[in-house]
Amino acid sequence: MKYDNIKKGIFIDRPNRFIANVEIDGKSEIVHVKNTGRCRELLIPGVTVYVQEFKNTTRKTKFDLIAVCKGSELYNIDSQAPNKVFGEWILKSGYFGEVEYIKPECKYGDSRFDFYIQTKDRKIYAEVKGVTLEEDGILMFPDAPTERGVKHLKELCKCVEEGYDACICFVIQTEKAEYFTPNIRTHPQFAEALLEAKNKGVEILCLNCKVREDFLEIDDFVEVKL
Repeated sequence: MKYDNIKKGIFIDRPNRFIANVEIDGKSEIVHVKNTGRCRELLIPGVTVYVQEFKNTTRKTKFDLIAVCKGSELYNIDSQAPNKVFGEWILKSGYFGEVEYIKPECKYGDSRFDFYIQTKDRKIYAEVKGVTLEEDGILMFPDAPTERGVKHLKELCKCVEEGYDACICFVIQTEKAEYFTPNIRTHPQFAEALLEAKNKGVEILCLNCKVREDFLEIDDFVEVKL
């Protein structure tokens, strides 16, 4: 996926989950944060960030915060991006086989999964989670407790019980990753539910991304350790 009208800035602070103050062209601007997660290890005063500028005057802000530098690595923090690049990857990679039908945001039971994928031989429900939390090259999810994430895992197990294929894909929104593991310190129940889902036949995928200031694309598989 590609972004237009990208500008470089310096992160100042984040008054709440939805907005940040960023210095752009020497002026402090209010910027929409496209990620309601904590991102505390990324959004540190003084770091370099990249924003997308919009000319639409009906918006409350004219900038979206897209990417953040952490050391020498660039992290995309657009929470809508993982679904978009995964959708592109489904069709480009051929991983699931020849796709005959694909439907984003598909309702199943009490949940709404990110994708329903149908091939000649398979009917697959897929859920996508973006990952930005990193410690010493290890990528983790979630960065805050997620009861919704646990619910999705339980619903994916039901899919398998009822004869469908099911998978959860963790899209790492940066390039370097030694491996992925659930964040047991922050939410042990999610880690337990993920292991249970694997044991019941839910496929667990993890993919990293090529990240540029104006570009994001899924790159390769990353090892998963539960």
